[in-house]
Amino acid sequence: MPDVALTSIGGATRWAVSRLAAADVPSPRVDAETLLAHALGVDRAEVRRLAVLDRDLPGAAAARFAAAVERRAAREPLQHLTGVAPFRHLELSVGPGVFVPRPETEQVAQVAIDEAARVVTRQGSAVVVDLCTGSGAIALAVATEVPGARVHAVELDAAAHGWAARNVAATQAGVPAVVVHLVRGDARTALRELAGTVDVVVSNPPYVPPGAVPRDPEVAEHDPAVALYGLGDDGLEVPRGVTAAAARLLRPGGLYVMEHAEVQAAAARAMVAHSGGFGPASTGDDLTGRPRMVVARRCGDAGASPDAPAGGRANRDRLSP
Repeated sequence: MPDVALTSIGGATRWAVSRLAAADVPSPRVDAETLLAHALGVDRAEVRRLAVLDRDLPGAAAARFAAAVERRAAREPLQHLTGVAPFRHLELSVGPGVFVPRPETEQVAQVAIDEAARVVTRQGSAVVVDLCTGSGAIALAVATEVPGARVHAVELDAAAHGWAARNVAATQAGVPAVVVHLVRGDARTALRELAGTVDVVVSNPPYVPPGAVPRDPEVAEHDPAVALYGLGDDGLEVPRGVTAAAARLLRPGGLYVMEHAEVQAAAARAMVAHSGGFGPASTGDDLTGRPRMVVARRCGDAGASPDAPAGGRANRDRLSP
């Protein structure tokens, strides 16, 4: 327990903000309120209301809160402490052994969602494949936001697959119409039976180069290495395998979108060009304007628009030569 007595919600919040700020946690107030909400079993808005009123903090909740704040000050991920991570409109179960979904990936999901919705409008249904699904975030976002989408999600790592299975089961229990087929397998070789029939392939694979250790302790010390490092000198060895799988799975005109690091934009476009089977690749931005995804269509029109969507704007000036 901290030296100060955590007897009121306002006082506990002020202590936690100070403690987390001293530990260089990037968003101390948000994290303090989130942890206190978790300890009390309420939402953040209620925490703020109770803090203004300076209501008493029950002793059991104070003990849980203080322990969680100390773990957060040691830079354990906030999502591991609460057990959940938001992604678009979803709340996903996460913890040790699975990559915590990030806000920047929401725009990658948006490109896949927009394309799947266009296909459903045109032909009544769409087949979407999410390679390296991790927690199942992208797959579940597509499945819940695009009625008529049949989504296949592939994950090789046993721990991550377990988290994805939990999230798929929980989502389908609440929304039985959601269709996600979860497969434990190698993203490079799985789903051979779907070759040439898939409308959208989306992926957030490991892509960090071996020497580029993430700066944030939450990532470097807690996200699984298998979800971070893409192998090869450039970190794109796994993405190259994923791209080859996308070329095999997609129908003519089908769309491929893959997340990458902002410094890998040119290399990712070149990777797609060298893989064969795709038209010109473009780079899409995340919501902060950083180049974070490569987008390309499988060769052949099959009713597809000639310009691939690219995460907010076309970015045609970033096309590979």
